[in-house]
Amino acid sequence: MIEQFKGTGTAIITPFHKEGNIDFKSFENIIEYQIRNGVNYIVFLGTTGEAVTLSPDERNAVVHFAIEVVNGRLPVVIGIGGNNTRDIIDTMQHTTFEGVDAVLSVSPYYNKPQPKGIFYHYKEIGGACPVPVIMYNVPGRTSSNMDSETTLRIASEVPNVIAIKEASKDLEQCARIIKNKPEGFLVISGNDELTLPFMALGGDGVISVIANAFPSEFSLMVKLCLAEKFGEARKIHLKLLDVVQAIYADGSPSGVKAILAMKGLCNHVVRLPLVKINKGLQNHISGLLEQMDHLNE
Repeated sequence: MIEQFKGTGTAIITPFHKEGNIDFKSFENIIEYQIRNGVNYIVFLGTTGEAVTLSPDERNAVVHFAIEVVNGRLPVVIGIGGNNTRDIIDTMQHTTFEGVDAVLSVSPYYNKPQPKGIFYHYKEIGGACPVPVIMYNVPGRTSSNMDSETTLRIASEVPNVIAIKEASKDLEQCARIIKNKPEGFLVISGNDELTLPFMALGGDGVISVIANAFPSEFSLMVKLCLAEKFGEARKIHLKLLDVVQAIYADGSPSGVKAILAMKGLCNHVVRLPLVKINKGLQNHISGLLEQMDHLNE
């Protein structure tokens, strides 16, 4: 079961029309773009999908649409998380999981729980969720780091929690988790720019933002890492490095949506409180894409 979450998962964007409602036609095109270009699974309703700005009805519509379009061709992961454990469990009890292969659940944000609180949070979620749970540690957004000891305790004591998306940017912490994790527990990168060194330590793949725009290139790099062909993988890593850094310079997913708009896959539209990237950065990213095109000639 866990093998399907090795490799590249794309944290998919939610495209919007210029008026702000969901653009389902572009959504379908982007999903098909991912499938054609070799990603291993797709994550819907994550941070990159702007899930916090979607209404409950919109979130349900996204899940139903995603399952219909994917149609069993790839595993589907949906985001259900937050800082209210009871509310998350209530959401799970009112969610139809047919066609859903796993849940990605972010570590509680804002209220900054103690490690003991994080452990019991995931213990309750793991017990309530009918599909496997992937934890998500992203202290840059939550202001609360899940230390390696907490992660390893959950991995050992909560059977339904099968993986962590680790986005602490602390490679020492990542190495401790990889070294001491129980058999069958996956450690997945949450930072595109660190995926290669992360996988060199023994990581199992990535849940990626940049794969929205470059699914073929990024998933190939991850496949090469899994095959321990790091010399070949490094070439792709370095080729994409500047554009990976650029998409976060003025807010995410605004940056990657700008690239998708340049590729004609969706509008460059995000919902408030996010705004489009500034014109200077847009020109910079456009120049980086032109340089990459020249390298491909």
